[in-house]
Amino acid sequence: MILSASRRTDIPNYYSEWFYNRIKEGYIYVRNPMNIHQISRIDLLPDVVDCIVFWTKNPKPMLERLDELEAYQYYFQFTLTGYGRDVERNVPHKRDTMIPVFRTLSERIGSKRVIWRYDPIIFTKVYTPEYHLRAFGQIAKALTGYTEKSIISFVDSYVKNSKSMKLLGAYELGENALVEFAAKISETAAACGMRVGSCAESIDLAQCGIEHNCCIDKRLIEDIIGCKIIGGKDKNQRRECGCMESVDIGAYNTCKNDCKYCYANDGIEHIMQNCSRYDLASPLLCGRVTEKDKIKEREVKSLKKEEDNDQRNHTR
Repeated sequence: MILSASRRTDIPNYYSEWFYNRIKEGYIYVRNPMNIHQISRIDLLPDVVDCIVFWTKNPKPMLERLDELEAYQYYFQFTLTGYGRDVERNVPHKRDTMIPVFRTLSERIGSKRVIWRYDPIIFTKVYTPEYHLRAFGQIAKALTGYTEKSIISFVDSYVKNSKSMKLLGAYELGENALVEFAAKISETAAACGMRVGSCAESIDLAQCGIEHNCCIDKRLIEDIIGCKIIGGKDKNQRRECGCMESVDIGAYNTCKNDCKYCYANDGIEHIMQNCSRYDLASPLLCGRVTEKDKIKEREVKSLKKEEDNDQRNHTR
């Protein structure tokens, strides 16, 4: 099983202590976002968790306790952009705080296991293509040697972020201008020793040296864990998404980053209401089991190929 922690909320930033508690307990409860009274009990023991993918804008709260993940393999998707607090309201200062955190994490676990996300890219009167190219270049230079890959995407409009996008004055580039922009991004990254991938984009940017990316990346996971795994495309994601199947353990309406482009929150009131239920000892993130809930054991297993497991066991 590949564990996603999480597309729905920033677990490393706001709920790392809860997560470490769940690792100690060896299981977790995840409420079905489409059926709120259906809860899955998920085994978190190392023999079934092949790899953990962390998604975050600030993993600093996790850093002092990474040793507690010694039995697990993992990597980080670390979002670091050029936006100010008008777009990413609760993200600490990038140059003073987040770039040093990125470097520290990379030094601890290796540059291969810290993926830099410069996404989503929003074009406005303030955040013009020229602005993004300067910001990307500055960050790329600061992260040289600390990551091997950057991921970009262009903002998508959802019901949950459409109002914010209108207020920001967001606009789209034409295809030719977009390709020209992407080519400059790729050139800048290459000069800093990084590859670039695009996240869930329909446009083919291969001519710019940008590949269609898999954020939950089968090849990277196999490289990290040292054996082949069996797993298909995640059918719960968008058609353009290349990620392999995973189990997400987050909860919507719990992320306090308050980013204007977010698709996972309905508004600050819902977030505060859910966060008021945060309990470090609860198997659920920001929630408690009620009488109406039905808990079902979710069948999970290792995705490692049997012959690889047999060979690894034989060499011990």
